[in-house]
Amino acid sequence: MPNKFFLYARKSTDVEDMQILSIEAQLTELRELAKKEGLEIVDELIEKKSAKVPGREIFNSMLDRIEKEEANGIISWHPDRLARNSVDGGRIIYLLDRGKLSALKFNTFWFEPTPQGKFMLNIAFSQSKYYVDSLSENTKRGLRQKARNGFCPGPAPIGYLNDSRSKTVVLNKKVSPIIKEAFEYYSCGNVLMREVSSFLAKKEIHLPNGKSFGLTRIRKILTNSYYYGHFVFAGEVYEGRYDPIISKQLFDKVQEIINRKNKQWSKARVERIHKPYLGLLRCGECGMGISGDFKVRNYKNGNCSHFNYYRCTKKNKVINLHSILKCTTCLTTV
Repeated sequence: MPNKFFLYARKSTDVEDMQILSIEAQLTELRELAKKEGLEIVDELIEKKSAKVPGREIFNSMLDRIEKEEANGIISWHPDRLARNSVDGGRIIYLLDRGKLSALKFNTFWFEPTPQGKFMLNIAFSQSKYYVDSLSENTKRGLRQKARNGFCPGPAPIGYLNDSRSKTVVLNKKVSPIIKEAFEYYSCGNVLMREVSSFLAKKEIHLPNGKSFGLTRIRKILTNSYYYGHFVFAGEVYEGRYDPIISKQLFDKVQEIINRKNKQWSKARVERIHKPYLGLLRCGECGMGISGDFKVRNYKNGNCSHFNYYRCTKKNKVINLHSILKCTTCLTTV
């Protein structure tokens, strides 16, 4: 069988404005190599996905087509375009061992289908994987150093701006005073988080999609130590080198209020009256769930009785409950 090749070009991201010239440059060089060596190109395959982990659709489809003997060769820029993980690299080697793949052509790497050639190819795949692994470690090291320098990696919270020129964090002069007012507003002690959300909405502080802040995001703001000059990164606390919006005293006061309300809520949940059968009983007429109610009756002789009442929730919109005389199920437990 004469050698038939798949031309495979890949860049490491699917974002269109990243590595724009990478694919174009690879295709130009590979077409010139194919023309120079008189290679028959069956199909040109372009993939925009990282090879760090297995799962590239176009790459897997190419190997499946090689299994079906549509082609028996691959032309690519470098072995790292084919694989940067041990699984994909192993599949290439296994196809060579079985004779399904008999030729590999690279612009920057020489290969021949011999034991020594496959050994060198395996080393090239291992070097590609090592590059990815070491790049990850170097990136993490750089992020840790950035945290030590007093700047939290990632986007700054609301009230701050990331300065792309100086690679630092600066105050958002329009929003930061309002964030401080929100902390002071909640520190009064009788304010709910949904009222803080309404306060921010009145000040025209919204999410990027234009919606108001939910309770979860409000809690995240009020419990974020970033605002008084400290931040947490990778489980460690660092002192920031940026202007704080609030004082440590104000932050601690807000945390004390939040913790107190959490304890009150937890205590209320513990003291909640237990109502058996809820979730088990349904109305015999309309099939809706049963709600429970707890009552205490005091008598003149000083005795008291406790009652659990169970009634239909009357939430069935299909059945006209007013026409059902005995829809309400009332069971009384003394």
